[in-house]
Amino acid sequence: MSAIVELNDRMSECFFILSLKIKYFPTFLKQKQSYMSNNDILKKLRVALQLRDDQIVEVLKLANFNASKAEIGAFFRDKEHPNFKPCGDQILRNFLDGLIIHLRGPKEDKKPSIVKSKILAQDPKTPIK
Repeated sequence: MSAIVELNDRMSECFFILSLKIKYFPTFLKQKQSYMSNNDILKKLRVALQLRDDQIVEVLKLANFNASKAEIGAFFRDKEHPNFKPCGDQILRNFLDGLIIHLRGPKEDKKPSIVKSKILAQDPKTPIK
């Protein structure tokens, strides 16, 4: 009889674990399907790069986009907060463009200089440095 009791205890334990998996499985699926909003991306970049609101405003100005410090602060609020503002694609795109300029420097001209074009006209096989 003791073997039957042990089997029943193990079965009840397995059923309990199985019921927990079934109960929380739908929420697990919802988490897998969720995506990051533009606000989440902006928040993570802000934390990773240790940027303050005024620095974010400066980065946006590098991309020729004007935003106030209050607007930027609204993006970082909780979704339930009355002053929460969703971050649009345009703002995130301009922030990323400004961030590239901030970290790498301004974009250089792709046009060859006059000196390089004269060298190419004389001898096209000459390597340009």
